[in-house]
Amino acid sequence: MSIEEIYDVIIVGAGLSGIGAAYHIQTDCPDKTFLVLEGRPTMGGTWDLFKYPGIRSDSDMYTLGFPFNPWRNPKAIADGPAILEYIKDTATKFGIDKKIRYNHKVVDASWSDGEKLWTIQIAAHESMPQFQLKCRFLMMCSGYYDYENGYTPEFVGSESFQGQIIHPQKWTPDIQYENKNVVIIGSGATAVTLVPEMAKKAAKVTMLQRSPTYVVTMPSIDKIAEFIKNIFPKNAAHHIVRWKNIIMSIGFYSASRQWPNAVRKLIKKGVQKELGKDYDLSHFDPKYKPWDQRLCLVPDSDLFKTIKQGKAEVVTDVIERFTPTGILLKSGKELNADIIVTATGLKLQLLGGITMHINGVLGKTNETHCYRGVMFSDVPNFAVTVGYTNASWTLKCDLSCQFVTKVLNYMDKNNYSVCTPRYDSSVFQSEPLLDFDAGYVLRATDILPKQGSKHPWKVYQNYVRDLYSLKMETVRDKYLEYR
Repeated sequence: MSIEEIYDVIIVGAGLSGIGAAYHIQTDCPDKTFLVLEGRPTMGGTWDLFKYPGIRSDSDMYTLGFPFNPWRNPKAIADGPAILEYIKDTATKFGIDKKIRYNHKVVDASWSDGEKLWTIQIAAHESMPQFQLKCRFLMMCSGYYDYENGYTPEFVGSESFQGQIIHPQKWTPDIQYENKNVVIIGSGATAVTLVPEMAKKAAKVTMLQRSPTYVVTMPSIDKIAEFIKNIFPKNAAHHIVRWKNIIMSIGFYSASRQWPNAVRKLIKKGVQKELGKDYDLSHFDPKYKPWDQRLCLVPDSDLFKTIKQGKAEVVTDVIERFTPTGILLKSGKELNADIIVTATGLKLQLLGGITMHINGVLGKTNETHCYRGVMFSDVPNFAVTVGYTNASWTLKCDLSCQFVTKVLNYMDKNNYSVCTPRYDSSVFQSEPLLDFDAGYVLRATDILPKQGSKHPWKVYQNYVRDLYSLKMETVRDKYLEYR
């Protein structure tokens, strides 16, 4: 008979947020036993999964990186391999790599009030049969999208196309696009990354979009940051640069929401400066307001330079159908293609796709409310780390982890074994979790939890507010039930 494994904390996911969570558990709760479970054979999450050309961050690395292990590379907008190496180096530096179990895909988590434990079901893998682990507290750090498949709409006639159709999430190193005509469907972060990179080898690259996206450029190397690093000690410089970027990000977001027309004009002016006065700006003039959806960031104007050099073009139209040799548009124009890349987005998936049971009853995420953006109502000893939609992912994840360790230490100090958020519908009104009309969010409204109308059930998407809420406020809260 095998010995039952029971841990104080189990962390699911070994990407940016999982490595961050592990650091905080072992640093702030040194007496806790913990384990990191990773369903894939390697760590890194998004930065190990995606292999498409030019993969890079769309946030600056001074805020996307870990505050406890400052980003030292001068490139503020970093490529995917550099970010993956940074994640691995961080895990090794703090001994977290020894706490990770790979090929341990969690398929179900069941809470028992009787045991005061989570029972974690691990899927069978090759010679390893399905088995269980148990823990007192469960942290989900598995991101927010389906790692198996991205989102691809149904395109009429796609089966007739004689070339390759590739979703960036399924990109493999053997894909050859040199001297070929490439059509990239999409206008988001992935598309604007692919265009300049593929244009280096392809005969022609066309970015086909149904509607435009706001695109802004930023130097890949932050000269102000480099200046600060030259005059201050390393750690002090990191904190100064980090806060500079946080404040600038919050300021730009706030201005976009308060004066959307002015920000729209400012962005359009920037695009016109990049592409010249004769360029048709309708390709970069969305119908929605700035930050109704996430802005696209391009380093060193690479997308604009590629378009201006004639190596790529942007076409704004609607797809009528695929043809054997390309794509026929509603306008009657046909785009010839050898390769079609469907940069059409992600498929949102919560909790890594696991099922969750509370005392034998199947839990439904859309029936819960999100407490401080970290815990779910009526779900005991449970936390989820999810980043911001309007700023760097890691900023919110890091605060969430610090809040969890405060809760764990408070429970130990007061001899509590269970902590459960309780939502009061007589005090708060239910609202959608995200005020964000990106396609992947709109397609997933039936699985997203809700938020309340005010603190602590309101998710503000604001780092300064969360800094106070998660790091400075007490965890003795009338909406947190301890027993």
